[in-house]
Order: sequence, then structure tokens, then C-alpha cells
Amino acid sequence: MLNKPYRSPSTSSFLDNLRLSRLQSLLRRGELGLVVLAAIVGVIAGLLVALVSFLSNGLHWLVFGVEGTLSGSNITGHIVLLGPIIGGVLLGVIFFVLSKTRKKPMIDPIEANALHGGRLSLTDSIIVCVQNIISNGFGASVGLEAGYTQIASGAASKLGLKLKLRRGDLRLMVGCGAAGAIAAAFDAPLTGAFYAIELIIGSYTVLSLTPVIVSALVASLVANQISEHGLVFEIATADNIMPVDYVPAIVLGIVCAGVGILLMQAVSFIEETARKSAIAQPFRPFIGGFIVGLLGLVSPQVLSGGHGALHLNMNAQSSIWMLLMLFLLKSFASAISIGSGFRGGLFFASLFMGALIGKIFAFGVPFFHGVSVDPGIYAVVGMSAFAAAVIGGPMTMTFLALELTGDFPITALVLAAVITTSLVVRVSFGYSFATWRFHLRGESIRSAHDVGWVRDLTVGKMMRADMRTAKVGIGLEAFRKEFPLGSTQRVIMTHDDGRYAGIVLVPEIYADPMERSGENLTLERFLRYQKDVLLPTMNVKQAAALFDSTQSDALVVVNDRIENRPAGLLTESHTLRRYSEELDQRRREASGEF
Repeated sequence: MLNKPYRSPSTSSFLDNLRLSRLQSLLRRGELGLVVLAAIVGVIAGLLVALVSFLSNGLHWLVFGVEGTLSGSNITGHIVLLGPIIGGVLLGVIFFVLSKTRKKPMIDPIEANALHGGRLSLTDSIIVCVQNIISNGFGASVGLEAGYTQIASGAASKLGLKLKLRRGDLRLMVGCGAAGAIAAAFDAPLTGAFYAIELIIGSYTVLSLTPVIVSALVASLVANQISEHGLVFEIATADNIMPVDYVPAIVLGIVCAGVGILLMQAVSFIEETARKSAIAQPFRPFIGGFIVGLLGLVSPQVLSGGHGALHLNMNAQSSIWMLLMLFLLKSFASAISIGSGFRGGLFFASLFMGALIGKIFAFGVPFFHGVSVDPGIYAVVGMSAFAAAVIGGPMTMTFLALELTGDFPITALVLAAVITTSLVVRVSFGYSFATWRFHLRGESIRSAHDVGWVRDLTVGKMMRADMRTAKVGIGLEAFRKEFPLGSTQRVIMTHDDGRYAGIVLVPEIYADPMERSGENLTLERFLRYQKDVLLPTMNVKQAAALFDSTQSDALVVVNDRIENRPAGLLTESHTLRRYSEELDQRRREASGEF
């Protein structure tokens, strides 16, 4: 038997690095490498979605004794009240532990792609996903879609970071993870792909389309091999849709926009009220769980995400008062769940509530002359329009309707409604649910468009530290000896205690006589931009705006406003050049030019 050749640890490490370098080169070489990587992400996403669904369904069976969907069951008794309370207690314990161990806020895929170049913590993603499983599994009125996208995007980001992908490619992989998660959850690859394009990546390009669709297709196939996922609606066909039928669909879109804005503001109001109250964060889910449990005693359809309840109500014959009561209960339960600290999203809850709005709206359709569309069709239109108002992504919701119904005429009505909804929300409110929450936290982002590079390109990174300085009290004669004409263009002047005093332009010193009509000139006369300074934390856009307002070619960077000590110098020409270079880099990444 031949002995294997001995390899030292340093040799093994070198070979491992060489293999990784070759793999990185393959992925950087072109689109084909990214497609292969997207397929891998799709497999991971499909497996994770199946795992999260299994764990949540397991909690439904363990806690409530329900097999299948919790919201579609006829469960009654004290456990309906106790389930959300127990979940709230568990979440409170997790919040307490996290408050002692983690100080940084956990970010979601939209924020990661908008501000952090696709960098998403896998550990934080696992924590968020566990919180979502507990929330949904114990009956809180939230869906699992937030957990699906968080864990799948976190895994994709981790894989991209290990392979040291470029910023644009890393953002694309996060989008592929989200696309795979939604596609696997709904068995709807086109929905998953456009969810990633509209909400996670923030823009459509030819380069991003193929990897995102591949990831969505693969994830959907993998999830279907493990368990049944998705929604399929059997509703009346709409082959005879007339132009007049678009009028109520557009009106329904306007109604969904208004109600969606009210729901988003209600969630924010509850969160703000809880934050301003004397109730500590670990105790808020307990109170929220108690309220949700009470609502569940009225109707178990408000519990969990609402998959079963949506199927129950899609084709059922219910009175307008029953539908209205169920909508109010579900919207209140969802707002309380999110506002009190339960983790989850409003994706599926908004689908369920939108379907209820559509069926309620159908009772008024006879007032539109010549319209005779089935109420189930308006349920689909309302479902898509309301979700477009809350979640955003009009094309995402249009493709969801197409993949759930397989009916193109219905999809045309849905498209008219969601475009109307999207327009009304943008004009009158300006935010989706995710971006509205960013706004409340003080963030200015309104989509997943990559604006993080602007924040990364700070004055501290662009400034030069090798500046020429002198004390104000040096005197003109000594200044002329130390800084001859042509030696430097400008000198940073400081007071005796080191604080910034202003900038002196050397040519101006030599352009003026040292004495004029018996007047003794001092350096203070030549000081410029005494109050106009930059800070190291300012970004490139803020610096460019200050250069424009001061009409200066260069400004001093001080360490902070209090000490006011010079830390460097930044010129307008260098700022604009770096800004232009970064803009060109983003353009090349978007178009696939490397």
C-alpha cells in the first residue's frame, strides 16, 4: 500500500486558497457562473422554505393539536387564548436575551441591498427566522414569508461573501435568495422572480433576469419534491370580460390603496404607542398575544398567516356583515401582532384581507351598469391590489394572480387594479409597508436601489491628511518666509489651542502689499471659510452640496464640531471625480459590464 505524500499545513492552506481563487475567477468570468450559483441558491432556498414550514406546522400540531392550516380549522377552547400568550412570553424572553447580547439592529434583505451592498448577517437572519416561526407557530396573526426571505437571503449573502463576490453580484445573490423563497412558498416562480426584481434588487436588468428566474424555478421544484406548497384557486372563468368591467376593478384598486394606507398607519401607531408607554419591550408580545388570543376566540380565522381562511372564504357564500367583521378582526389582529413585537410580515395577511375587501366590494358591483363579473374574481382582484398597496410590487402581484388562477382575462383586470393602487399609494403616501417602517426609523430609502455606496463614500475616506498648517499669530512676514509663492496653494490656519481658524490662500498674501497707507495688515484679514467645514462622517453628496453653496475649491475637514480641530483637506475636483467614478461603476454593474 502506497503512502500518501505528506502535505504541510501551509501547503494545504495554499491549495485551498488556490481552489477558492479559481472558483471566484469562474464566477467573475461571466453570466454563466452567476447562473450556476443562482441554481445553488435556489436549492438552498427551497430546502429552507420546506424546513421553516415543517417547523411552523409542527408547532400548530404541538400547541393547538391542528393538522393542516390553523386559520382554516374549527379550533375552540382555552388553547386559542393561551397559544398566542405562550408565544408572546417566549418572544419576550428572546428580546430580553438579545437586549443583553446584541446592540446592533437586525436588517432585512431590502435594507441590506439598499444600504449595505448585499451584506446580510446569517446569524441575525436565523434569529429573525426563529422569531417568525415562534410567532406564526403560536398563532400570532403574521405570515411566514418574512422568515422565508430572511433566511434564504441570509444564506445567499453568506455564500456570496465566502466567494468574495463583487458588490453588484452579492446584491444579485440576495435577490436570488428572496426569489427562491417566495417561489417555493407559493409555488409561483414568476411571482418569486418579480418579487426579487421589484422589492429586493430594486431594478430590472438583462443581467439579473436569468439568475433570478433560475433560482425561483429551482427553489419551487425542490420545495415541491419535499411537500406541497402554494395556492390554487378554482373560480369562475372570465372569458367574456368587457371594457366596462375595468371600471369597478379600477375603483376597487383605489379602495384597496386607501385601506392599505390606513393599515400601515395603524401598525405604526400601535408600535409608537407601545414604544412611548412604560411597558418594557419583553412584555409587549405577551400583551399582544393576549389580545390576539381574544380575537381568536371570536374567529380562529384571524390566527397565523391566513392560508386556510383564504381558501374558506374564496368561494364561500357569506353575508357582507360577516365579511366585514372578519376583515376588521384580521386587520386588527395583524396590526396588534406586528405592533406588539411579533416577528413576521403582512404579505399573506394582506392577500387574505384583500380577498375579503374584494368580496365586500362585489356586493356593490350591481350599481355599475352592465357589469356581471363573478364575486370570486373580485376577490382575486382585491387580493392582488391590497397586497400591492401594502407590500409594493405591482408586477409581482399581477403574476401571482396569473399563476394562482391561470386565467389571462382575470389577470388583465388585476393589472388594471394594481397599477391604480400603486399609483394612488405612491402619490398620496409614497411608501410600502417595509419602506414606511424605514422612514419611521429615520432612513430615507424608498426602495432597494443601491444607495449604500453613497454613504460608504465618506469625506473621511476621500480627504487628504497631508495638509500645510500654521498658527494665526505667526505674522505676515514670518508667513511669507515659511510659505514662498508657489510652495503651496492654501494653508490651514489654527488658533494657539489647535482649533480651526480658517484657510489662507497663499497667492492672496503676495497680491496685497504688506502695508497700505500706514495700515498694519494681519493674517486675520485673509482668513476664508472660517465657519464652512466638512466632517469625516459626511457622505459624498453632502460634501458636493457644501462645495456648491460655499463656492469653494477646497474645504477643511475637522474631527468634530466641538473640538473643531483640522483632520484633513478635501478638494471639490477630487470629490466630483470620485462621485463620477462610483456612478460609472454602478452603471457598469447594472448593465453587466465589468
